[in-house]
Amino acid sequence: MVVRAPSGLSSVEAAVRLERDGANLLPQKPPVPLWRRVLAQLRDPLIVVLLVAAALTIVTGDWTDTAVILLVVVVNTSVGVAQEVRADRAITALSQLTAPEARVIRDGSQVRVPAADVVVEDLLVLAEGDIVVADATVVESAALLIDESSLTGESVPVDKADGDPVSSGTVVVRGRGRAVVTAVGAASASGRIASMMVKGAALTPLQQRLMGVGRLLAGVTVLLSAVVLALGLVRGQPVELMVVTAISLVVAAVPESLPAVVTLSLALGARRMAARDALVRRLPAVETLGSVTVLATDKTGTLTEGRMVTRHLWTPTGEATITGSGYAPDGEVVSDSLDTVSLIDLLTATVLCNDARLSPPQDVGEEWTALGDPTEAALLAAAAKLGLDRGELQGRFPRVAERPFDSERKRMSTVHRLPGGGGRVICKGAPEALLHAPVLTDDPALLARAAERAEQLAQAGYRVMAVASTDLSAVPDTARESGLSLLGLVAILDPPRPAAAAAIAACKQAGIRPLLITGDHPGTARAVATELGIIAAGDPVVDCRDPGASDQAGAGVYARATPGQKLEIIQGLRDRGETLAMTGDGVNDGPALRRADIGVAMGKRGTEVARQAADLVLADDNLDTVVAAVEEGRRVYANIRRFLVYALSGGAAEIAVMLLGPFAGLALPLLPAQILWINLLTHGLPGVALGGEPALPGAMTTPPRPPAQSILGAGLWQRVIRIAVVLTAVTLGVAVWAHQTGRPWQSMAFFALGATQLGVALGSRTRPGSLANPMLLLAVAGAFVLQLAGLYVPPLRELLGTEPLPLGDLLIVTALSTLGYAAVRLDRILHPSRRRAT
Repeated sequence: MVVRAPSGLSSVEAAVRLERDGANLLPQKPPVPLWRRVLAQLRDPLIVVLLVAAALTIVTGDWTDTAVILLVVVVNTSVGVAQEVRADRAITALSQLTAPEARVIRDGSQVRVPAADVVVEDLLVLAEGDIVVADATVVESAALLIDESSLTGESVPVDKADGDPVSSGTVVVRGRGRAVVTAVGAASASGRIASMMVKGAALTPLQQRLMGVGRLLAGVTVLLSAVVLALGLVRGQPVELMVVTAISLVVAAVPESLPAVVTLSLALGARRMAARDALVRRLPAVETLGSVTVLATDKTGTLTEGRMVTRHLWTPTGEATITGSGYAPDGEVVSDSLDTVSLIDLLTATVLCNDARLSPPQDVGEEWTALGDPTEAALLAAAAKLGLDRGELQGRFPRVAERPFDSERKRMSTVHRLPGGGGRVICKGAPEALLHAPVLTDDPALLARAAERAEQLAQAGYRVMAVASTDLSAVPDTARESGLSLLGLVAILDPPRPAAAAAIAACKQAGIRPLLITGDHPGTARAVATELGIIAAGDPVVDCRDPGASDQAGAGVYARATPGQKLEIIQGLRDRGETLAMTGDGVNDGPALRRADIGVAMGKRGTEVARQAADLVLADDNLDTVVAAVEEGRRVYANIRRFLVYALSGGAAEIAVMLLGPFAGLALPLLPAQILWINLLTHGLPGVALGGEPALPGAMTTPPRPPAQSILGAGLWQRVIRIAVVLTAVTLGVAVWAHQTGRPWQSMAFFALGATQLGVALGSRTRPGSLANPMLLLAVAGAFVLQLAGLYVPPLRELLGTEPLPLGDLLIVTALSTLGYAAVRLDRILHPSRRRAT
């Protein structure tokens, strides 16, 4: 394209372009209106069933039941909508503009303008520390070095010369320059990546499973209730009575507390995670992590610290290792063979031939920061660990000339005045640019040995730099790059986060396959993945520049992956039935975060694109929090299954009693009001309280459930039937015995069915005999008292059609109701779940 001479635009031209092309903003999703959030909650199949049941109760004039059903619907919908709104507000508070202002040339003068007002053909002024606000072409440069890690995943900054492109969202780490804007907003590199995220989020595994359960329960319940209605009519029961009874069975058999249990479980999980600096943007994301079979992660800033650190030193006389992390001068230089003089000479040279600066923390809790090339900052930190002071050295050896680094020479040279007269030339750069004549005059055997060691370090994932110098009798006018002597090699890397290895190990123990997808070099990716245990030393690394690389499903590491290739890899895994979580922080990670079953973004280092694409934002950037979220998700899912056993076995028993009772001589075993009362007490607070049960011991030592497994799978529906048989047998046994002995059999059946279901609730606890989840104990106790009130409080007796029981009969039925507790505990022993999910 034709580049305008570097004189910039006039204010009038800029205003015209802004009006024509629009603001320099990334594509934004419109806010979701409240009515759409409410509608999304009401589309849940179980809620639909409840709404239909509410409509039927309105038709029959049963206003009490209508109120109860609608109350459940309103509470569940309100909690779900409130959590989504709260999360969106928190994300908005967390989000900050990537570059709120930019320096441009307008009307011949340099001015600051909002980043949104930058237009095509504006002339950007770039300096160290600036964020590039739009795609542009460099027209002037002086040692310009750009950090493109947020866009490409490359941890090493890129040198930029005149004519080179720079992309929006990247950062100037060294030098200065000017660039003519070529694309803004949606047309920029960041905008194009953001446009790949327009696809809406798919249903989560939990939502898919619950939709299936809702359809199944709706169909079975309506069918069985119709059978009860038909049998009653055949026996000559009044039509209105049997219609109300059928509706009551629909309400009783459908676990209307399930949405509330799910919402409460997810909300409690989200609250626990928020306390650990993990912000849940959508409630189902909590459970989705519990379903994860593959954890795909970016490298730079996610598995690694996102800061370069000097780790190894090599000189002709030996080697040394440097400890510590970050840019703080905390650590040691450890060596058994390297003499101190060689070490000081090497690190002194790296300080003098250096343009970076380190800043100490300004407040308690802050860290040392770097301004300039991260590689050069790592050299300063290494020298500080040996006690070398940058300011003191620069005062003793002032710089008088330099040749900045450029991509053709691949080296940087400086000239310094010596205290006693004369000058020193220092050169640092890529080993292949230094380790040969005439740059160095050392023995060829030494240079070959240095080159071999440099190659070994590079293969291990390090960025290797060679350093050389020579002292001259006079101070030269220019930094000549010949006749130098080798001082040594410096090996630098972006180190893994301290908690990353433990997080990867915890994922493997939980049966989750870790996967590294990065835009970085294959050697660097291999080194990090091997150190963290993602792959073994000899495992292959897929280079995504090779044809068909993204189709290699069994690989553990993908390097040089573009944003589009990341999407292909993730979609391929999902197509093979995997439930996938993706973590990342850069612009290049945004589409992959949106495409994954659950996207996890870094809150501190993460870009705005990544945070908006994610379902979960880690405010502390700690990968270990993801592992805690997986455990939380498994707890939520286990509690939902636990509730289903409790609620479905009770509902099945109620239908079975109504179906089988007439064949045992019980014309109408339970009245509609009695069915609804039992349902209200058992499915109400006790059912909801089950959602607060703690996680099972060893929840993170079992593999994830198969993605295709039904929520009623792994033996759950068989357990429902077995417990329902016990509940039915106790209820009908009590009723038949009472009927034959002239006792108030219907009231005894009413009390037996409710109390035995409460026994099932107590038996379903994760830690029976402990005070864990005290709300369940209180809920069961309260429900039991209300069940008694249904027998002995006159207004309730009249409403429910019950009779008071003599003390002896009450004690007999109470004793028999403990069989509900015993049935659950015994079933766990005789039929243990393969994954102990319930």
